[in-house]
Amino acid sequence: MRFACICVIMHVMPTSITIRDVPDDVRDELASRAGLAGRSLQEHLRAELIALAQRPSVAVLIARVRERKASGGSRLPARKILAHRDRDRR
Repeated sequence: MRFACICVIMHVMPTSITIRDVPDDVRDELASRAGLAGRSLQEHLRAELIALAQRPSVAVLIARVRERKASGGSRLPARKILAHRDRDRR
């Protein structure tokens, strides 16, 4: 008996986002950065939003650090850690 697999790929239209009341100086700075990167403002903002969405939020990052710290634990007291840090800065 043979089985056939039919894959359907749906084309999904990208979502548009409108941001109102952006100060002129902020818009100008973003346009300048886009120009320096050789992109339009829309391309630049799209790339920045994608990069932002791929990074964990601060809350998620803190939760991960706390989880790692709780599971691994540290055998050094804080004063020794700070002493090592300060020694490395000299």
